[in-house]
Amino acid sequence: MAPGRWRQGRRFLRALLLAALLGPAACLSSSFYSPGEPQSSVRVLCGSNWSLVLQGQWMLEFYAPWCPACQQIEATWESFAKESEHLGITVGKVDVTQEPGLSGRFFVTTLPTIYHANDGVFRRYRGSRTLEDLQGYILERKWEAVEPVAGWKSPSSIMMHGMAGLFHFSGWIRQIHNYLTGTLGVHVWVSYAIFILATLLIGLLLGLILVLISDCLCPSKSKYRAETPEEAISKENAENAALEEPQDDAELSADDAEEAAHDKDPSDGEDAANSSAEESEEDLALGKESGEEEMEDLSEQPLAEPETESTVRQRRSQEAEKEL
Repeated sequence: MAPGRWRQGRRFLRALLLAALLGPAACLSSSFYSPGEPQSSVRVLCGSNWSLVLQGQWMLEFYAPWCPACQQIEATWESFAKESEHLGITVGKVDVTQEPGLSGRFFVTTLPTIYHANDGVFRRYRGSRTLEDLQGYILERKWEAVEPVAGWKSPSSIMMHGMAGLFHFSGWIRQIHNYLTGTLGVHVWVSYAIFILATLLIGLLLGLILVLISDCLCPSKSKYRAETPEEAISKENAENAALEEPQDDAELSADDAEEAAHDKDPSDGEDAANSSAEESEEDLALGKESGEEEMEDLSEQPLAEPETESTVRQRRSQEAEKEL
């Protein structure tokens, strides 16, 4: 079973390679007349010859074979292409199922979509899709009143080149998904899981590449650098000086404490004696003042009886003895 699937995988890869190599030739051959089929006046465009619309005047239709609206205007578009020689234009069409890159380049979101091109200037046709309206759009030059597509959205701009690549890549993914689910018989959710893992791995790989490129272009500066001998010597001297300063400060503080103690001892004794003497003098002065106040109070009071005078004399003698 495994060898059979391996052979199918090789056939699928070979078919993709042939489609990439022979796609332009197949696109060109489809625009020519083949025996047994009615000749079509509509020019088929693909990724290899789309630049033809940059020259001259064109009416270009984007369609899909499964689109009902596209099927309704198919006969009208063929008749319009037959009148293209009298109108002086070229009528073309693009199959979006076969050319996802071109649908992305023109940013086709609805079907059918019709563009008018005049020497590389593109305008979106939004009128009726009848033959008379299409011919009147060219003959009466109604396209001149339509605002052209902005420059950054023009199919020839750099941005739309990138958009075409994305749409083309999505077409490849759809083909791989159809191969996994149709040819190999893989379940749909298993196919989704494979694409998710592939997306994560590609993102990690791209991130690693960006980091390596940024490191090469803007290398980070090293935080540490080698010290020169002169810097090492100056650093050692600074460390030694920092260690010696605390010792010197401790010695100075001890000497200052001893000197302060020697200076403080005699002065403290004298201050204590002076303070004690001053306190005794203050006490005596307070005692005298209180005695005088009491004498004044007693002199002011009248002596009613002789007993009070004797008590007063005793009290005065006692106070005099206390003062002595």
